[in-house]
Amino acid sequence: MTTDKPSVLFVCVHNAGRSQMAAGFLTALGGDGVEVRSAGSAPAESINPSAVEAMGEVGIDISDQKPKILTGAAVETSDVVITMGCGDACPYYPGVRFLDWKLDDPAGKGVEAVRPIRDEIEKRVRGLLAELGVPANR
Repeated sequence: MTTDKPSVLFVCVHNAGRSQMAAGFLTALGGDGVEVRSAGSAPAESINPSAVEAMGEVGIDISDQKPKILTGAAVETSDVVITMGCGDACPYYPGVRFLDWKLDDPAGKGVEAVRPIRDEIEKRVRGLLAELGVPANR
């Protein structure tokens, strides 16, 4: 890690829903106090439109984000890696803290089904910020 602020990597299979919503919340709530990244073991072509809509409802725009491939370097240079159903595809590195957040996959679901997933992610991100000692912006 090259800075004194914590680095968090969110990982799910497609990097199109859960990990993008989590990164959106951490960016919005943690601001400059945390480095935020997200990636997928098998990235989708684009972000889940229901995830974009659900995040927009809470004032966070993730529409410009693109799914990215998970790399070993991204994991190795993170302080905390939070997996969300990527299974064995997530590489492990000693010294990196790994958390697994069991969350429903929003793929193929409408915004009504995505809202409770979004709300649970926000709750967990707020808890993570508290653990990291980073004050939430809102």
